[in-house]
Amino acid sequence: MKTLYLLLVGIALSACGTMQSIVKSSFPYTANVEIPGNGMAGKQYTAVSTASSADQAFMKHDADNINAVRIVSAKLQAIDPTDFNIGQMESVQVYISKTDGKGATMVASRKNINPTIGNSLVLDIDNAHFLDELVREPSLQVKLVYKLRQNIAKGVNLHVVLSIAAYPNRQDAN
Repeated sequence: MKTLYLLLVGIALSACGTMQSIVKSSFPYTANVEIPGNGMAGKQYTAVSTASSADQAFMKHDADNINAVRIVSAKLQAIDPTDFNIGQMESVQVYISKTDGKGATMVASRKNINPTIGNSLVLDIDNAHFLDELVREPSLQVKLVYKLRQNIAKGVNLHVVLSIAAYPNRQDAN
């Protein structure tokens, strides 16, 4: 009977940690970045926008309960015009920072983008850095550094989606 009780307690405690991990293991930050219509091929440009997250209310109250925050995925998608070919860009790097631009950290990039990739691109992530302090900010700045393969005559609006994962603090589990 004692063994059964200990087994049930162990399963219950494991389930609580697992459920917490499932419920809040990752959260997205999104930003719309505008690419001006006067870009010339072969030149590098920068576009900046403020990122927001549906989980900002959570982060405001519970940010101290998480650690080991890292980027887990990044995607770039054309939203206006929706048929813009991201392959007109040769390379792209995505940085996040505080809204004042300080402490910028590269979180994703892609070199040698396929010229016929279409309107959506999954980026290569750089999860070598912990983003614990950045996600505690009320909002973040996303900076897109890109090099054009072709001239762009018309402005483009791109949607950046960054998924960030976090672990619960071990001290809170006790």
